[in-house]
This record gives sequence, structure tokens and C-alpha cells, in this order.
Amino acid sequence: MTAATVGHAEHVEVAGSGPAPPRWHRYALVAILVTGGVLYASALWNGGWGNGYYTAAIKSMSTSFTNFLFGSFDPAGVVTVDKPPLALWPQVISVWIFGYHDWAVLLPQVIEGVAAIFLLHRAVRMWAGENAALVAALVFALTPITVVTNRTNNTDAMLVLTLVAAAYAFTRAMRTAEARTRTKWLWFAAFLIGCGFLAKMLAAWIVVPAFVAAYLAGSRATWRRKLFDVAGAAVVLLVGSLWWVAVVDLWPGQKPYIGGSADGTALDLVLGYNGLGRVFGGDGPGSGMRTMGPPPGGGSGGGEMVFGGPGGGAAFGGESGPGRMFGEAVGGQISWLLPLALIALVVAAVLGFRRFRRFAPADTARRAGWVLWGGWLVVNALVFSLQEGIFHPYYTTVMAPAIGALVGAGAGWAVKMYREPQGLSRLVLPASVVVAAAWAWVLISRDTAWNGWLRWAVLGVAALTVLVLLLRKAKRLAIVFSLVAVLLAPGVWSGAGAWAAKGNAGIPMAGPSGGNSGGGNFAIRLPPGVTTPPPGMLPPPGGGPGAANGTLTPDQQKIVDYAKAHSGGAEYVVAIQGGAQAAVPYIMATDENIVSMGGFSGRDPAPSTSQLSTWVKEGKLRFVLGNARGGRGGGMLGESSEVSTWVEQNCRQVLTAGNQQLHECTGG
Repeated sequence: MTAATVGHAEHVEVAGSGPAPPRWHRYALVAILVTGGVLYASALWNGGWGNGYYTAAIKSMSTSFTNFLFGSFDPAGVVTVDKPPLALWPQVISVWIFGYHDWAVLLPQVIEGVAAIFLLHRAVRMWAGENAALVAALVFALTPITVVTNRTNNTDAMLVLTLVAAAYAFTRAMRTAEARTRTKWLWFAAFLIGCGFLAKMLAAWIVVPAFVAAYLAGSRATWRRKLFDVAGAAVVLLVGSLWWVAVVDLWPGQKPYIGGSADGTALDLVLGYNGLGRVFGGDGPGSGMRTMGPPPGGGSGGGEMVFGGPGGGAAFGGESGPGRMFGEAVGGQISWLLPLALIALVVAAVLGFRRFRRFAPADTARRAGWVLWGGWLVVNALVFSLQEGIFHPYYTTVMAPAIGALVGAGAGWAVKMYREPQGLSRLVLPASVVVAAAWAWVLISRDTAWNGWLRWAVLGVAALTVLVLLLRKAKRLAIVFSLVAVLLAPGVWSGAGAWAAKGNAGIPMAGPSGGNSGGGNFAIRLPPGVTTPPPGMLPPPGGGPGAANGTLTPDQQKIVDYAKAHSGGAEYVVAIQGGAQAAVPYIMATDENIVSMGGFSGRDPAPSTSQLSTWVKEGKLRFVLGNARGGRGGGMLGESSEVSTWVEQNCRQVLTAGNQQLHECTGG
């Protein structure tokens, strides 16, 4: 089957049928998988501990079943991470098997990344042919933002894997003739999207319109059967997505506070912070920005902006708008081949419309593939471009499979036109090389101080490739040159990102850095053109050092030793103010029962002042660790003024180490 012709006589085959591909195809696939694996696995020996926020949670989750089930951030089980725990469960299992090591935490993401490459190849092969599948897999493997993201323990690797697996299941459904089997595969795809929801909530549902449209456009079933299949898939999707939410919110016993929520429920997390708040800013439409109250160290009234307020997304991912995916903050991360993918999609749509006008028979399964991957790309790009809430460039890694699939299918069509030219169609492949090289020149030229030589290399290879293509000599070699010319720039960026001494695991970015802000594992690399976020959006100094290598600084060790020696057998050795950044090193480097106060931002109302009073009265807690700057904790994004007031009224300072103060609490 040719790779990317837009429709011909109807042909629905049982998935997996057909002649076996040539042996070199298998070798090529293995080489691509190994390449991706090496790029991702480089983090195992030079990537540090990953995102300290999640790495600390992994250790806490490994200590008890309830911590594992809910995704508790701290060993005491007071507050969870601000995501469902599915993406963290493989990391916990890895730690159970191999022990708490940096490589054990990062290994699951390497496996997930390689598995996603393989499944993308299989999905595209069923849709557009073996050659297109190999190109798609290679493009996906060499996408810079995907490489640096899969080197961390963020949740995006699992999100991408589940969605690519869903696309594979969907493609199996479209290539299956028997109705009942087709329905099963469709419902399995819905279940896999639900698994993606449990990795990153509503981010997984962004692709749902593409799946629905692709099924309606590609299925040959009656409309009654289509509605039945879609309705059933909707039920499976809801159950697969929301079972954890239901378990958490209906849990009858003691449970952690759901981090990032307004009321401690998982449902609020879905609809607020990880839902509409991501799109509209704040916690939902019309909420504007969240404020922090007095900054650490006192000061006057007025709040400071927290992630998600107006400008929050722009500070990290460029200004929202139609050009965001091509802007300085995001362009070098994901958009290298985005123009080619969009061109392929437009050409497919035009040719498909022409066939429709001529009433020519169409391959509906192939049409479904174009709708699926095209819809996947367009819907995600639109959401990310218009998103007013929290947006980081690494979110765009979810677009990489669609870009790979569309470029692969488009490349197959371009090669076909080059080998079997009709009029000017022989120029499609050379023109594609020119477009890719020109856009690469633009992206690299934005910061020539970082590997600026690359733009000249791309220009030279592209010029040579176009010359060979136009001469129509050594066609096979010319096609290989075309692939090299198109992938040279993103490949170099990916390699540089993979072999960096240490990546920024909290907010991974490929390519040049415009500066670092913050400290510890929460350091933020900003690409050219991205301004430093306003005060209150970055980690303040203190708390973070030590987390990057899983050890404590001498001052931090002094605090732990004092608290252990004087705790009198208290259940909780110390409760730490200041949000996740302050607590991470203590959780990672010790086996003590630590309480993290306030969750990720320091603003979650957990533990409450009444809970603190009860713990102190019952002898379960004796020490609270705060920050020396006015006793206000110094959290990453803020601190609960109510808790800070309680500490000031019920605790006394007993030790100062560096910029941190240890308070002994005796009242409540």
C-alpha cells in the first residue's frame, strides 16, 4: 500500500494482515528504537534525580498503600501531588524493585518513550504504509522537546504513551472488518485515553474530538451502529477517567488533602487547577489571578501573582495567540517540522475534497487516519496557542506523534510523486526540503551563539539535496539526503539536550537557555525571547539546595539531627513550611516521617491549624521548620498566613541554620 495517497478504491483489511515488510525495514525500526532509547536513557547517568517534586512523592508513595493510591507528596500522607498518580505508579514500582535510586526513578520514562515510538510506528504502518511509519517514528524520536521531556519523571511521557496507544487501538478498529471486533478496539482506545486522564487529567481529553470525528468520517457502519459505538466509547472513557476521582472523593477513611484543589476533592482539581484554570487562567474562567497575600518576610498587603494569572502562561511559553507555536519560546521545541505537517494536512484535505466532488470511491480507513492525526495536531495547537493559564513549552510534546504521523504520510506521498512524476509534482519533495531548511534557518538564527554553525550546515545539506533531486540522479541517495536535510537541525538539538550535563527536570527545554532562575531542582531555563516571570512565580532562594543530588546541605542536616534528637518519639519529626521546594530535600534524603505544609505552592490548607494543634497536644508533632525571613516560611509560591500566625503564636525558635528557623511548638 502506498504511503499517503489520499483515497482510492475502498479497502478494509484485518489489522496485521498483508505481506511482511522487507528485512531492512525491521533493522531500520530497531535502529530508530535504539536511537530514541539512547537519547532518553542518557538521563540515567547524567540527568540527576529528575523533577524533585515528583521524585520526593515517589519515595513517599512507596511507604504505604494509601500514599500509593492517592499520590501523597509527603511521607506523612498530609497532601498529594497536584496530578492523579497513574504516571507515578510505574516509578514507585521501579523503586520497589530496584531501590530508591535516581536511575530507578527515571527508567520507566525511558521505557514509556521507546514504547510510544514503537506504537506510533505500528499505527502509522496500518494507516499509511511501512515507509511512512519509519519516517513518523524517526521524526517523533528526534523531536527535541520529546527527548528532554522523556529524560525527566514528569507525567507527560505516560500521557503521550497512553494517547499513542489509543491511536493504535483506533487504527486497528478502522482496519478491522468485523463489527464486534471493531467496536472492542474502539472502546479499548477510549479506555486508554481514560488512562491518559489519570496521568494528566483534561490534557488527555483534548484529542477526543479528533477521535470522534475520525470514527464518524472513517467508519462504514450504519449511523445507528456509529452512535452505539460512540456512546459506548463515551461511557468507557468516563469510567476509565473518573474511577480514581470517585475513589478519592468517596473514600470513607482518612486520606490526604488533594494538592492544588480548592476544597480537598479530586473533582475540584479536575475542573479547576488542572481543568478550566489551565485554559482561562487562575482556577477557572473569570477568576483572574490567584493572590498570595503578604510575601515572605512581611511587607504590605497586595498580592503577588501565582502561576495561572494573566501573564502566567506568557512568562514561560510566550504570549498566547495564533503565533505561539512558532514563537521564540516554543518554536525550537516542537515546530521544526510543523510547517511540513500542516502542508501535508492541507494537501490531503484538498485532494480528498476533489475526490468527493467527483464522487470517486474513497478509502474511509485512510481518511479516518488523516482526520485523527490532523485533528490531534490542530486541536492541541489551538488549545495551547490560546491558553491563558499555566503553559510550559514542554506540554507540546503531546503534539509530536501527530507531527510525526503527518510528516511520515506526507513524505510517502512526496516520494511517490518524485518517483512517478506527473507535471510539476516532481518538485514536491525538493520544495519540502526547502521549506524545512528555511524554517530551521529561522529557528537557529534566533540565537546564533548556541550552535549557530548548524544553520550553515542545514543550508549546505539542503542545497546539495535539492541539486541531486533536480538532477534526478541516484534517486535513492537523493531521498536519503532529503531525510537528513529535514531532520539535521532537530536531531542536533535533541542530541545536545540529551547529552547536557544535567537537564532542567522541573521545566525541561531543549536548545539554548536565556538564563536560569530559582534554585535546586526547581531551576527554570528560559529560552531566548522569554522574560523572567514576575516576583512570586519563581522559587525564592533557600530550601531547594540539596534536592538536585538527593542529599542535604550541612545546615539542613543540622536541622534534621536536632529535630530527631529532641522530638521525644513524636510521630512526625518535623513539619516544613514553604511548599514543595522547602520539603523536597528532606523527603528525598531522609527516611523520616516528614509533613509538608501547604502542598506544591505552600497555599494548600493542609494541615489545618486545628490539625496542627491536635498533633501538638497529642505529642505527635513538636517541630515546625520555617524561613528566617520574618518567620514567614518562604515557600515557593506563597504561604498560608493563618498557619504562619499559628506558628508565631504557639511555637518558639530553637535553632537557626542558614536562612531556616526551627520552631518548637508546645501550645495549640
